[in-house]
Formats: sequence, structure tokens, C-alpha cells
Amino acid sequence: EPVNPSSVETPEWVTQDLLTLNNYSRPGTKLSEINGIVVHYVGNPGTTAQQNRNYFEGLKDQTGSNQISVSSNFIIGMDGEIIQCVPIDEMAYASNTRNSDTVSIECCHPDASGEFSPETIESLKKLTGWLCAELNLTEKDIIRHYDVVGKNCPKYYVEHEDAWKSLKKEMGEAVKQAKQEKRDRE
Repeated sequence: EPVNPSSVETPEWVTQDLLTLNNYSRPGTKLSEINGIVVHYVGNPGTTAQQNRNYFEGLKDQTGSNQISVSSNFIIGMDGEIIQCVPIDEMAYASNTRNSDTVSIECCHPDASGEFSPETIESLKKLTGWLCAELNLTEKDIIRHYDVVGKNCPKYYVEHEDAWKSLKKEMGEAVKQAKQEKRDRE
């Protein structure tokens, strides 16, 4: 049973720093349901969650003909900080053909390999667990950008299938835990 994403409250451990409504990174298009969570890497080694968020924000001021549209619902930094740029009931420009029914998570990384830091992984588990519990999804619904269009993103977890399998297993445990905690609260 799909959950209306606008009924989901952002938890206090997520910093909301929403983008200004604009055509290039936050179109304001409302989503009626979410069927998946897409994991990305920022592709810009050593940058922070805030720097990536500010890059998305700056896209609103583009002029000229080579305009790009890109954003993400969440960005996780290398120290595990989580910034929400776009509400989960709005479309972000991250996952190509799946923009209209997925939540996107961009992960920062220290070097060109694209491997996430342990702090980033902990926050990714916490965030995907919470999202799956709130949106009535399972770890099967957590995919890579690669799984949508074959893009080498998140790079390390495309090039190292075993690392993705192990990360996915950890996220699966986090989903079970978050669902149990949600049941306990209710």
C-alpha cells in the first residue's frame, strides 16, 4: 500500500536546507507516491554536503544555452551529516526516468574511488531505514543510479558488486530495525 509522501515528517537528525523553488533544481512538482530510493555518489571527491547543496541552489541563476538540471532530495556528508534539499513529496532531478517515483540520496566521498566513509554509511543506513519504514518500502526498493540507466554511479558500488551487496544487506538490517521501532511507537 503506497504512502502519501506529503504525510511524512522529516526527523530532527536531518538538517532541512531546502532549495529555492526554480526550474533547474527544485521544480516543485508534487509526487503522489514513492516506489524506490536511489543511491548516488556526488562524483566530486572531498566536497561537503553543504557545498553540494549550495551548488544545486546556484543552478537557479543559470543563463545561456548550456543549462543543467540536477538536484537530490538528500545529501549525506563525509562526517555523516544529512541535508535535505528537496522535500520527499517533490521531484528532484537525479535519477532520470525514475525522478517521478523515487527519493534520491547523494553521498559525499573522500577520494576518486567513490567509496563512502564509515560515517556516511552509518547515516545512509539510518536514512534508508527511516525512509523505507515511513514509505512502506523494503530494501529491495533501494537501488543504485546504475540500476536505473547504467550510469557508473555510485562508482565504487558499481565497480565493486560485493561492496554493494554488503551495503545493501546492512541497509536491509536498518530497514527491519526502523520498521520495528515504528511499530513500537504506534
